[in-house]
Amino acid sequence: RNFLYIVFRELKNAPYTAWLGMILVFGYIFIAVFASFLAPYGESQVFPNSYAPWSKEFYLGTDHIGRDILTRLIYGARNTIGIAFLTTALAFVIGVSFGLIAAITRETFIDQFLSRFVDVLMAIPLLIFALMLLSIVGPSALNLIIIIAILDSTRVYRLTRAVALNIVVMDYVEAAHMRGERIMWIMRREILPNIMPPLVAEFGLRFCFVFLTIAALSFLGVGIQPPTADWGSMVREMAGLIQFAEFDTQAAITPLLPAAAIAILTISVNFIVDWFLHKTSGLKDGE
Repeated sequence: RNFLYIVFRELKNAPYTAWLGMILVFGYIFIAVFASFLAPYGESQVFPNSYAPWSKEFYLGTDHIGRDILTRLIYGARNTIGIAFLTTALAFVIGVSFGLIAAITRETFIDQFLSRFVDVLMAIPLLIFALMLLSIVGPSALNLIIIIAILDSTRVYRLTRAVALNIVVMDYVEAAHMRGERIMWIMRREILPNIMPPLVAEFGLRFCFVFLTIAALSFLGVGIQPPTADWGSMVREMAGLIQFAEFDTQAAITPLLPAAAIAILTISVNFIVDWFLHKTSGLKDGE
């Protein structure tokens, strides 16, 4: 009951930007979860009239091979957001685990090896490295998740190690060592709960970066592969409509719809993360 009261009080005092971000994010989640019920047609269903204009039959028209754009947008929410969430979660499992190991074994060979290996990976631009690896192993959803998660876990590792180093020197951690507690127990019960606020905020930011990276790779043709609906590939497929913008307003707006969906979700998550960081930083309004 006390926890629910605290949550309600914090949400009540949240700024309008945070509320807007939460409403939009929950809207995206609702669409992603119930995509099969909300979409008017099948995800890969093809109709004979390609580039059909907006109408009662096709609210946002059809694409270059006759697929309903509204349906593709709805299913794209489930595929793009779902894959981005799984990738971010896997990146955190890897990054947090090795970050805690490096922090608790500080100044040892394990810490030095992990840190130098991460430095090497971070020296290579993530998008270019992912593009190269996906070109080698082949573009698939599983390869995309694993590669992006491993590359993005380096950022999570650096943050986890940095904040955990301030905790491992505390007296209660030393007391746990002296009691003979196992390292895994110390990491799970003593260190991890005390570094959760920055990790939760970082999860939101990492999700945005992973989300944009997957969309960029799909736009380049090595991300989520057709016929699976994805916002990044939709931007690429409908980019040719822009050349008809002078003669048809709908042709100018249609390619912007998946791009707008990407931008709105990214901004909404950042609104929530900014509010959460402000609450957990200990600063008061006006400081």
